[in-house]
Amino acid sequence: MSIVNFPAWRRGWRVCRIRGTGRGRRHGLVSVLLTAACAVLAGARSYVAIGQWVRHAPQDTLYHLGFHPHGPLGVRRPASPSTVRRVLIQVCPGGLADLLGHNPAGTESVAVDGKNARGSGTDNGPAAHLLSAVTAAGRTVSQIRVPDKTNEITAFTALLDPFDLTGTRVTADALHTQHEHAKWLVEAKNAHYLMIVKGNQPNLHTAIKALPWKEVTARRYDRARGHGRRETRSVRTLTVTDLGLDFPHVVQAVKILRHRTDAKTGRVTRQTVHAITDMTAREASPQLIGRIARAHWGIEAVHHVRDTTFAEDASKIRTGHGPANMATLRNLAISTLRDAGHHHIAAGLREVSYTPFTRPLDLLGLSLTCDAA
Repeated sequence: MSIVNFPAWRRGWRVCRIRGTGRGRRHGLVSVLLTAACAVLAGARSYVAIGQWVRHAPQDTLYHLGFHPHGPLGVRRPASPSTVRRVLIQVCPGGLADLLGHNPAGTESVAVDGKNARGSGTDNGPAAHLLSAVTAAGRTVSQIRVPDKTNEITAFTALLDPFDLTGTRVTADALHTQHEHAKWLVEAKNAHYLMIVKGNQPNLHTAIKALPWKEVTARRYDRARGHGRRETRSVRTLTVTDLGLDFPHVVQAVKILRHRTDAKTGRVTRQTVHAITDMTAREASPQLIGRIARAHWGIEAVHHVRDTTFAEDASKIRTGHGPANMATLRNLAISTLRDAGHHHIAAGLREVSYTPFTRPLDLLGLSLTCDAA
């Protein structure tokens, strides 16, 4: 979906104004945000790079971004780099992430996981920790910053609450295997959960490990090659409704065994993962469970791209909401490039950079309208 089709762009956000530099020029808030989004899509990694992009933007690009003409010649002047910086520092990160995120309605699963923006730490405060929700297709739904001196557990419901998750399977690592999270997903959001169980839930973990897994007949085997390794996965599921496990709505327990062989060295590693779900055997076969579990690791792929392609961990953006909002713009760039058919994000960014003042607008649907301001 083009971001100019979001109702919020055309309602409350459109009428906001940010005062520019020196002579008090006024720019539409949406125009400033779209400027930053296009610059990041063209490969900008910092405020300085965004400023360079906007300084060189031609009049036609500024027209489609919604900047107004001034003077007898109708020259369009963009927001200054300092104005763009102030907007990204001050604008609400949760609202921006919700606005630019992918609608999860109808998606098979949504994964929740966190990431540190390591370079954003200062002597007086920790690095920004960002909790994200990502679909199985690798599109970011939303993202929020976890408040300092807390952890991801406190931000879980706030991240997902704005969205319709009816029928969606929400996956999370062991940190979020919490009674309250499971009850909230099933009872308040009409969603399903698949949660990893580890030592932070010792009694539950011990009980699941002790189940008669060797006798289980409901199982699925898969083999795959990629990333320099061969992998064999087995997924076993067992209905546990009559076993008295102390966890809300739990119906099935899951055991996933992975064997990985390094193609170069021949080294073999083995990993066993236990999980629980509220889905019945009819609702979730071992094949479906295996697919959802693999999709969960897709969120790590998004984080990896932000680190390697956008150099997020090396970024020294620290002030205000800047770290969270820049991460949101990177998420938007990744989702937009994937929607355009780019499986390799770095290659996609290079292609966009060849026509930096037209291709980002095409990808975001801005070349079809000038009604952004």
